[in-house]
Amino acid sequence: MTLILNTWIFEKDIQKGTSQVDLVDRVKKLGADGLEVRREYFKDFDTELTGIHEAAQRKNMIINYSVPDVIFEKDGSINPNLSKYFDEGKRMGINKIKFNTGNFENYTGNLVKDFSRLPLAEIKMNVENDQTPISGTPDAIYAFLTNARKAGLNSIGYVYDLGNWAFTGFNAIEAAKKLAPFCDYIHLKNSMLDSDGNMITTNNLDKGMFNWQIIINYLPKDVQYALEYPMDNDELISQQIKLFNTKR
Repeated sequence: MTLILNTWIFEKDIQKGTSQVDLVDRVKKLGADGLEVRREYFKDFDTELTGIHEAAQRKNMIINYSVPDVIFEKDGSINPNLSKYFDEGKRMGINKIKFNTGNFENYTGNLVKDFSRLPLAEIKMNVENDQTPISGTPDAIYAFLTNARKAGLNSIGYVYDLGNWAFTGFNAIEAAKKLAPFCDYIHLKNSMLDSDGNMITTNNLDKGMFNWQIIINYLPKDVQYALEYPMDNDELISQQIKLFNTKR
């Protein structure tokens, strides 16, 4: 079992100026196998991409890359920035890169031809269910990944994000059953309504509307897992890592 810490965990520190480069050693000390860096947290790409790569090599850590962008634009065309994102990932020596699907329903091209420019043999490409009605539905993700498999693009996989189903209103278990054949990465977080009736992400995997232990039984076992929810300090992070390791 491989456990990754998404750097959203350290949002408070990031906002105070902590670099994602500095988090590599910290995540290692916390006992995780790697970290998932977020593109929106970079301040200086030139120095930080190289810095993350060097730090990860020193500590033998896995690096995954979360990019808050779509694969398919509104008109269905391929996002022209994908190659740039993969290049950034290469500089960090990443294992996986994650996008949102976007408007695949408007796509009319040839998947094999259009994806041939991307280094899919070197970097695993994933799509995630996000919190939008475009990229956050089981059917939309299933349609893209089914077509990708038919085209022989077997290196394109799926990140099952548990907490996001609370925001789109779909049944998390039914989604897991439908998308399990494509899943090679699981983002764990829980969700609940706050006192004002707004859906929020909790800071405790056991606190919220989902029984994560039951749900992961519907998904593949030999995959990477990531904790992805803000936590205030390393003590809480350690507790949550222990919780996951004990109950999974």
